[in-house]
Amino acid sequence: MSTLLPGTSEDNSTRSSLELLYHISRELSSALDLRTVFERILFLCMQNVGAISGSIIVLDDSGDPVDSAIITGDMIHNRTTERLRETLERGLSGWVVRERRVALVENTKEDVRWMPRQYEDDEEQLPKSAVSVPLLTHENLVGVLTLVHPRTGFFTPDHVALVQAIADQAGISVLNARLYDESQRNAQVMTSLAKSASGISVSLNLEDVFKGILEQTDRAINVKVVALTLVDIQTGKLELRAVKGWRKGKSFKTPLEIKRGVSYWVVEHDEGIIIPEVTEDDRFDSETDQRKGIISKAILCAPIHYRGKVIGTLEAINPRSVDFNQDSLLILSGIANLAGTAIRHAQLFEQLQAAHQSYQSLFEDSIDPILITNWEGEIVEANRKAVQSSDYNKTDLRSMRIEQIHRIDKNLAVDGFAQLRSGNMVSYESRLCTSSGHEVPIKVYVREIQLDNISQLQWILRDITEQKKLDTLRDDLISMIYHDLRSPLANVVSSLDLLDTMLPSDDPAMKSLLDISMRSTERIQRMTESLLDLNILEAGQRIGTQKRTSVLALIYEAVETMESSVHNKGQIISYKVPDRLPNVMADQDMIRRVVTNLLENACKYSPHGSRIEVGARQQGDQILVWVEDNGSGIPASEHERIFDKFTRLKTENAPKGLGLGLAYCRLVIQAHGGKIWVDSEVGVGSRFTFSLPVVQS
Repeated sequence: MSTLLPGTSEDNSTRSSLELLYHISRELSSALDLRTVFERILFLCMQNVGAISGSIIVLDDSGDPVDSAIITGDMIHNRTTERLRETLERGLSGWVVRERRVALVENTKEDVRWMPRQYEDDEEQLPKSAVSVPLLTHENLVGVLTLVHPRTGFFTPDHVALVQAIADQAGISVLNARLYDESQRNAQVMTSLAKSASGISVSLNLEDVFKGILEQTDRAINVKVVALTLVDIQTGKLELRAVKGWRKGKSFKTPLEIKRGVSYWVVEHDEGIIIPEVTEDDRFDSETDQRKGIISKAILCAPIHYRGKVIGTLEAINPRSVDFNQDSLLILSGIANLAGTAIRHAQLFEQLQAAHQSYQSLFEDSIDPILITNWEGEIVEANRKAVQSSDYNKTDLRSMRIEQIHRIDKNLAVDGFAQLRSGNMVSYESRLCTSSGHEVPIKVYVREIQLDNISQLQWILRDITEQKKLDTLRDDLISMIYHDLRSPLANVVSSLDLLDTMLPSDDPAMKSLLDISMRSTERIQRMTESLLDLNILEAGQRIGTQKRTSVLALIYEAVETMESSVHNKGQIISYKVPDRLPNVMADQDMIRRVVTNLLENACKYSPHGSRIEVGARQQGDQILVWVEDNGSGIPASEHERIFDKFTRLKTENAPKGLGLGLAYCRLVIQAHGGKIWVDSEVGVGSRFTFSLPVVQS
């Protein structure tokens, strides 16, 4: 094996190659601008290899072209990425990318990998020679370099080795320049978005928000027209809501429904798009997308999102300088996302303002006095009717406390309004104290409300003067009826008792008529006694006679009283009671009448042949008694109201009555320290239940 001596031609060649690579390395490392880097790579390769034209394609991490250039002679051709994209799909560059190795083409006419007209001067389709090498760094493909010479077979293995050596040096430089370019573009995008965010979020007025979005989009992307569409919340229709850049004198009314075109497609597919030439895209609709007063040429459109849902689009039309690219779409999408939040906040603010205005109108125009207080009872607001009814002016009312206007219900006052924290409304009767010392009977309704996100109390003071007058008239009428009926009714009872002893026992027809008369009389007696007891109980007087009583005995006695009525309707009474129950302290006649009233109602409202259940059981220190029917049921809204005096359900074919039975039941049970309630569902039936405390031994 021979040894090379210093100064030989081969040694000089090696030194020249090393100097060339060193020079190339310095040239490439002195620039970070991507375009400058790959232009230098092309020129250096062409100068040192002897090629007369060449191209370079820079790829991102996913293998898509991000930039490119073609040089023919001394001329640089820019904006060639789309043209060179074809070579990546089915040309020589694509083969190099897929194989990741050098391609040497001695005659382009004879190699199927070569695509004609890759270069500007390629019109004659003359045979050429070409070499194409991958730009690799750490096994990552960052680009493809291709050199061309007009003479076939021009490139030798030495040329290929030199191009490969240059490519190895260029890979790192291209990657660094690409990353630097991406960071610069990202910084530009972030800067644009930051400026846009500050311009969009300066107002909660919807029209100002629209204006800010359009101006920031124009400033960031520099286009002739910007349009904003929104999906209507109520109808779901896409509507054009704002436009910047209309031709002067062009009429425009919003909202304008959009039924087709680019924005419509973007909303349907939730995808931003770039349309560089609208005439070549099927998604473009000339009637919809050119009604903005100018001829659309290129369109950029991005969906506007709010909480992951498309609520509209932001559309940029006809760039003034640089063509639309992925950076443009990225900026527009970022502005659209900022716009979504700003638009929805402005819409919610408008709704809040409208609701607040509506409440203020209802508040001021209400026919009832309304006061607003904090949780300490200090009055913070009063409506017009409250000022009129109280004879205080609004300033005086705002310096007063709610208890100075009326006497608060003792249960509400004791717990410091705690029962209102659950969101329930509390009502009670009281008297409004006016500034002149006059008192007005009122029904008070108080509940918690939120005003400007502050928890407060609303007090509605309803004048019940006329209702009280009617109640007095009713009470007087009831009292008169009771006293006028009592004496003749006693005579009727005595006469019936006498007839019972005088009639022959072997006449069943007469006996039946007498039984009917006696039961009807007993019913009238119960009614008159209930009327008297109602007055006594409402006046707060103590129950007269209470003693240890078996609830079971009272139940059986009440059922016995109702047996005839139940039998006449073909109904069946079933029992669900234990053998024994603890005693209660009760007025036996009153509790018996309570059970009788409940049974009477069950009989009235249940259909023929139905079953009525009477039950009782012990629950802790209480005895529960219930009567359950399968009638038409009671709406939930009426469950409390039916226990009020003179209240009856307004249903078709409802039995007649005064509406006193359930009112009597509630007053009696409450006077005995118990509770009464109803569980009912329309169409299913009702269960009336009351509780009485067990006698403590």
